[in-house]
Amino acid sequence: DSQCHMYLPGYPALPGGPPNPPDPLPTPEMYRKVADWLGIDRVVVTQGNAQQRDNGNLLACLAELGDMAKGVAVIDEETSDTEMQRLSDAGIVGARIMDLPGGAVGLDALETVDAKAAAYGWVLAVQFDGSDILEHESRLAGLQSRWVLDHHGKFFRGAAPDGPEMAAVKRLIDGGRCWYKLAGCYESSLTGAPYFADVAANTRVIADHAPERLLWGTNWPHNLAKTTADYPDDGVLTDTVLGWLDPDARQRALVTNPQEFFGF
Repeated sequence: DSQCHMYLPGYPALPGGPPNPPDPLPTPEMYRKVADWLGIDRVVVTQGNAQQRDNGNLLACLAELGDMAKGVAVIDEETSDTEMQRLSDAGIVGARIMDLPGGAVGLDALETVDAKAAAYGWVLAVQFDGSDILEHESRLAGLQSRWVLDHHGKFFRGAAPDGPEMAAVKRLIDGGRCWYKLAGCYESSLTGAPYFADVAANTRVIADHAPERLLWGTNWPHNLAKTTADYPDDGVLTDTVLGWLDPDARQRALVTNPQEFFGF
């Protein structure tokens, strides 16, 4: 599972981000039940927006999960080498860029974060409105670190499989450092559940072009869901998204690619 968040008591939400999920908090213990149900052996926990630039909750969750987990943290221009080493020793293998409302560090810091990440062999998880990818393509193409385009690209204004946005994604992948994450399709699909046909079509384009660059994640605990009715069935969602891939691409997305990308 290359994309999820989790929380422990004692780590309040900080100014600038969203609130913590409502009680009961989605804890590592709860996540283990989901992992057992879905058949997940390893997980990458991403720093949630609620804690902004304080990675304390993330580190506590990694400590509770043990060897099955690695983390993607938030760093900035003030993160020292001592702190980078401390985070690395705790299982952090990547840094998050979240250029959407509530994100702690956005694209304005992309090159700074990239340089720090590259120095420690970390990856980047980059999230923004993918409808603007042409505007950002040259900067993304120049990254030193390996990086993953989050959440199916999050094309909020839509993207056609043969359109310029998906062509840009393929160019970035062909540049050698870009991966593509299948997670949270419901956050940007304009056609919606249960089939998410628009996101499915774009995912198949990338799977056909570069199956070796696919990553998959649950996006648990689906923080944008505000009601029980909005909350996706994790089993159904998993089957839907993985059903867009042929057996070889599915094996790569679930095992081979994340093992390589995150260093398991």
